[in-house]
Amino acid sequence: MKNNYREQLIELMAQTRPKLDLKHRIEFKNCFGAIAGYAYGRMFISCGKFGIALRLPYDSLEEVLKNRDVGHLKYFPNGHIKREYAVVPDRMILDKRYFSTLMDQSVDYVLGT
Repeated sequence: MKNNYREQLIELMAQTRPKLDLKHRIEFKNCFGAIAGYAYGRMFISCGKFGIALRLPYDSLEEVLKNRDVGHLKYFPNGHIKREYAVVPDRMILDKRYFSTLMDQSVDYVLGT
């Protein structure tokens, strides 16, 4: 299953931001049964049973969380809530322009740019 998450994340990034790896050193690692994407060693995206989650700056996170179908990331049902991460629904992912903006915000946030 982990390989499926990895493939899903790689495909999503290729469709949304195909040159991201050329601009930033992107790596994928296992993370609590999911796959996480890292830019220069800083996690900005995760893919698992929960779907796709992005680490976002406070203002962007608050705006995204206003949607009823968006929630904070939890790797396990009774696990710790990852408060800087939003699990985004398919409808947001399918809106390539919007999702690419969110992904850019996520990468910029973790890199401090």
